[in-house]
Amino acid sequence: MRFFFLLFLVFPLLELFVMIRVGSSIGASATLLLVLASGVLGVLCIRLAGLTTALKVRQRMALGEIPNNDMLNGLLLVVGGGLLFLPGFISDVLGLMCLLPFVRHWLIKRINLHMTQGMQSGRFYAQSSAYTQHRGRSETHHAQIIEGEFERKDP
Repeated sequence: MRFFFLLFLVFPLLELFVMIRVGSSIGASATLLLVLASGVLGVLCIRLAGLTTALKVRQRMALGEIPNNDMLNGLLLVVGGGLLFLPGFISDVLGLMCLLPFVRHWLIKRINLHMTQGMQSGRFYAQSSAYTQHRGRSETHHAQIIEGEFERKDP
């Protein structure tokens, strides 16, 4: 928790510091054009990869499956586009790193390794109403499915 607090406190300050330094070197208008161009490139990357890729990854992980490489590739494109969309040069460098194919390939290998280790240790599990649910007691209850028909009668 403390890491995220420091990240959200320090990262914008670093971005501002770098932007001021770059602006004093190349000028305010060139800095503004670079920030706007990176934002447009970020939006194009997000539209290209599509947010559906991120949703597919989330669905597969909820089912306890490892997302395939195409989904992770699209997810990294969305993350890179989001980082490019953020104003600042540090986030732009990180976003461009996510767009490079060899960096994406390396990150996909690391993510797959982390997910397989997590699956083997039992950290990931599927959450569904068909699985057991813990209701605050020591025992677990199985979901009960009752099939039937109904008719709606509105007054």
